[in-house]
Amino acid sequence: MTALRRIRAAVLHPPHLKRTGMVALVVGAWLSIFNEGGQLLTGPWTGQLLVKIALNVLTPFAVANLGLLSRQTGPEPDNPSDGGGVQMWRGGGKDH
Repeated sequence: MTALRRIRAAVLHPPHLKRTGMVALVVGAWLSIFNEGGQLLTGPWTGQLLVKIALNVLTPFAVANLGLLSRQTGPEPDNPSDGGGVQMWRGGGKDH
């Protein structure tokens, strides 16, 4: 399987797509409200505004997928026995 096919398969895998899509919608909505809020409320809704909103959604989608892909192809393989490769401090709130 070529690299592009593996990337496409990972990005379009339903659980991944659901997660990255939700991130894109939430963050994209926030970015659109924050950056374009005045024009969203007062209008007019131009083609330029719609392009900005689309970019506000596509940018976090791309970032979420890059994070997903980097996690899958990183230099260190995932190890399910340690929580998926993530080492977390479990000191119960005390400094050691």
